[in-house]
Amino acid sequence: MDPEKAHLRAIRFAERSAPLLGLTRWRVRNPRLSQRVWGIRFSNPVGLGAGYDKWGRGIPAWRGLGFGFAEIGTVTAEAQEGNPTPRVVRLPRDHALINRMGFNNDGAAATARRLAQLDRRGLLHRIPIGVNIGKSKVTPLDDAKRDYVASLDRLWPYADYIVVNVSSPNTPGLRELQESVALGGILEALVELNRVKANLTGSRRRPILVKVAPDLTDEQFDAAIDLVQTMGVHGVIVSNTTLSREGLRSPPGLVEQPGGLSGAPLAVRSLAMLRRAVSRAPDLPIVSVGGISDADDVWERLAAGASLVQVWTGLIYGGPALVARINRGLLARMDAEGVRDVTELIGSGA
Repeated sequence: MDPEKAHLRAIRFAERSAPLLGLTRWRVRNPRLSQRVWGIRFSNPVGLGAGYDKWGRGIPAWRGLGFGFAEIGTVTAEAQEGNPTPRVVRLPRDHALINRMGFNNDGAAATARRLAQLDRRGLLHRIPIGVNIGKSKVTPLDDAKRDYVASLDRLWPYADYIVVNVSSPNTPGLRELQESVALGGILEALVELNRVKANLTGSRRRPILVKVAPDLTDEQFDAAIDLVQTMGVHGVIVSNTTLSREGLRSPPGLVEQPGGLSGAPLAVRSLAMLRRAVSRAPDLPIVSVGGISDADDVWERLAAGASLVQVWTGLIYGGPALVARINRGLLARMDAEGVRDVTELIGSGA
């Protein structure tokens, strides 16, 4: 089956089968896996990465699949169809995907209405929900700040945290927004709107995170981390998909497809960036994503200093029981190595 069609079927199944998923043994409940980050309780450290559920349609199901949190989107201010199909390629030999989706989504207003409906039914915040926002393709780079602000304004009431995506390779020019001047302007506006919204509603400010690309040079990455700390942003997600094709074993006809590469080949770079981020900003919560497929991968990221991790491509190849296997594997290794709970593991270098 075409990979995108298979993916859409999986989303439809999740949307319709959430009550049944709650009856499975995929939700591992153990207080040793839980922690608080940004004042939010995460029942376990494994989340669903952005890009899997672009619309928020599967939100009622992600808890039943065992996730400790889920991130929807990327959502743009304007609804858009994304890039022409076909736009998802599987590389089974490399346990990887190439996608050039192009932020296909329903737009901020329609997504906000869907989230509001879930909220009224008591289905929205059963696990923490992040909302990943990006620039609409039709919006010029010079107007990017306005676009991000419009999305945050619509989606703020429903998000447990917000992610600023300036790192997808599939929207022309988007990665230019990672440069300090452009990113600084966007973050300044979002931080201010976050403050205003919290004051007006009498509720907490939403943690704001920035998602960065693995293709940044070390100097560019350091500058982004420094800027995030200066602007009072709450965390970083490391990292998005890569344009690199280094070390792939798949046939050239697959490897040469345009788009962002995710999955196992990204693991080394993602881990290196995590360690660099933790070294430069030891108090900044980092969410690690890229090439995570089992409990040992998660253990390594947490020990290296990640507060949370996300999976996406690993779910495609690992199936719906992946998160349960990871969490049970974490608990077994904690027992074997005498680690009390996940907070003791984080940053331990174990």
